Amino acid sequence: MANLNPAIPGEQPLTPFHDLDHYLAIPRVSGLALSPDGRRLVTTVSTLNGKGTEFATALWELDPTGEKQARRITRSAKGEAGAVFAANGDVYFTSARPDPESPDGDPVKALWLLPAGGGEARVILSRPGGVDKVLSARDADATFVIAEILAGSTDEDNDAERRKARKDNKVAAILHSEYPVRYWDSDLGPGQPRIFAVDEGQDEEAGKPATVDAAPPRVLRNLTPHAGPRLREAETVASPDGRTIYTSYTRPLAKAESRSVLVAVDVASGNRNVLLDEEGMSYFPGPVSPDGNTLVVVSESDTTPHQAPQVKLNLLDVSGRLDSPGQTGGAARLTALVHDWDRWARPAAWLPDGSALLVTADDDGASPVFRISLPASAAEVSVTRLTQDAAAYTDVVVSPEGRTAYALRSSYAFPPEAVRIDLETGEATRLPAPAERPAVPGRLERLAATAADGARVPAYLALPEGASADAPAPMLLWIHGGPLGSWNAWTWRWNPWLLTAKGYAVLLPDPALSTGYGQSYIQRGWGEWGKAPFTDLMAATDAAERRPDIDPTRTAAMGGSFGGYMANWVAGHTDRFRAVVTHASLWALDQFGPTTDDSQYWLREMTEEMAIENSPHRHVEKISTPMLVIHGDKDYRVPIGEGLRLWYELLSKSQLAADRDGQTPHRFLYFPDENHWVLQPQHAKVWYGVVESFLAKHVLDEELPVPAELGL
Repeated sequence: MANLNPAIPGEQPLTPFHDLDHYLAIPRVSGLALSPDGRRLVTTVSTLNGKGTEFATALWELDPTGEKQARRITRSAKGEAGAVFAANGDVYFTSARPDPESPDGDPVKALWLLPAGGGEARVILSRPGGVDKVLSARDADATFVIAEILAGSTDEDNDAERRKARKDNKVAAILHSEYPVRYWDSDLGPGQPRIFAVDEGQDEEAGKPATVDAAPPRVLRNLTPHAGPRLREAETVASPDGRTIYTSYTRPLAKAESRSVLVAVDVASGNRNVLLDEEGMSYFPGPVSPDGNTLVVVSESDTTPHQAPQVKLNLLDVSGRLDSPGQTGGAARLTALVHDWDRWARPAAWLPDGSALLVTADDDGASPVFRISLPASAAEVSVTRLTQDAAAYTDVVVSPEGRTAYALRSSYAFPPEAVRIDLETGEATRLPAPAERPAVPGRLERLAATAADGARVPAYLALPEGASADAPAPMLLWIHGGPLGSWNAWTWRWNPWLLTAKGYAVLLPDPALSTGYGQSYIQRGWGEWGKAPFTDLMAATDAAERRPDIDPTRTAAMGGSFGGYMANWVAGHTDRFRAVVTHASLWALDQFGPTTDDSQYWLREMTEEMAIENSPHRHVEKISTPMLVIHGDKDYRVPIGEGLRLWYELLSKSQLAADRDGQTPHRFLYFPDENHWVLQPQHAKVWYGVVESFLAKHVLDEELPVPAELGL
């Protein structure tokens, strides 16, 4: 049966997951900022526009006490995002909505301010190149933005002139001299990121009568004028006193290699000093301690074909002078922090008294909040798990008194929602939200299999309502991407409940290479994608199929990115599944390596021989399972050439190759203007519609029409 609980036309569906339009209409929460006094929380909420063609964002205020209902504080067609509190409680954000005081200007993403005391938001700063991100010092009146300039621009006026010339002459060409040139779905250049201080400018009309809210104009001071492309995808933080910016900074190496070093930028002088620079290691800044003397640093070792990366936490003493150009020697002041803890931690926030650090880390199908105590003696440092539920926490912020934290929490049972965390007990309480938590059509269970080498292979299993020994459900094996990741948090793009609403069970295993199970679990599959990750997936599938509520004769495998790679590998190594869906997938690894947007990383991960050994394309002649290939043309991480070659070789070499009439059970869903994920709402509907039709035909032996918008 293709749909155990179908939506009835004209009636409310049983859950939003029974109807794609209702599913897309679920509000989506992201980001969290806390005011300095701890009385206001601000989050970003995305909702579908009236035409159903794109998502619009708005800022919402939440009550940290949980007593008041959430309220929307911004509204525009262009949307608002990136909320940051200033030290005085004002809220900065970015938006491309029209400036009421310059209604004829071209809309660009500008810096806006929403006063702490209430009232209308106003534009603080607008520039032709836009504003990408806002930073604010916690204890000082200091604001910074990250924004792009054209490489040859001498100042803001010159940058505006150059941009106008490119636009007027319809020039889109980019001349590159370094690598990389693309990133995910973006063409890099000709703009380059810079860090700017937002200073008070000269008021040319000072002395004229004005309202009490009149303020001098703001101007940008370029703190990194000679950065070139070194700040692309940089991680950047400001010290509490606003005097120093800490940022990762790309150091180019021979043969198109690079690594990230850690630099400090003195705000007063603009001097840049390299703090950490070590061969084979990249460094990224975390939060600065409340007294400004200690910086959390994340170190990540370079990969090799035989060694997975090691991600570790460190503390860097930054109490000395950092305003002298060229100053180095930070490694001498770097202290390892819980390097014996076998998890990859993400630093979140210090406690106000500097006694502990809150972090999150993937851990056995969850991503809890942990507290790392920081006593005077390094030997006494300890790690304590605070949150005990099987959920993933992000965007952690701490109240001024240090007894409470706030975060976004999600799992595969519910989408992201704001919660208050008692730092004494670890109890998390859901705050009144912009929308109610949607009911899911089924239940979520945890199971585990045993691999051939004895390793535990954990998984979640989403089961549809009514699945039982008397009515076993068909099952879909979903393979996560990464591969360094875990099925531990809600995703809007790969959501199992849309398929449980159609009567399928969805298996979500974490095979070798998954995070949250220790370094050795990652190492089990490193450089050998076709071995332990594949056999782990088959072991998890075997365990699920032994359940009486699963029908082992009606199964399919699906995956995207690395999950798509594994789907291709599965198709060439077993015929146990009745269908395979492969999205944005790696097919020919010798071709993928030099053409992806991050070749330097990939080519360190496998030798040429290892790439060939683990390449799915070598097994195309063994493929006897119908495959649905899905790819977007704007995917630069897994270029379209992978999908095109896969499609041709399926039709020319697989056991289901095209016949004399050109017919084959394989299908190729191509999105000319989509990226790695396929994000446009209507395209997401088409994606799910085609997938459901393909699965119904090959798994359920039923016919479902493909979406009418395809014109077939």
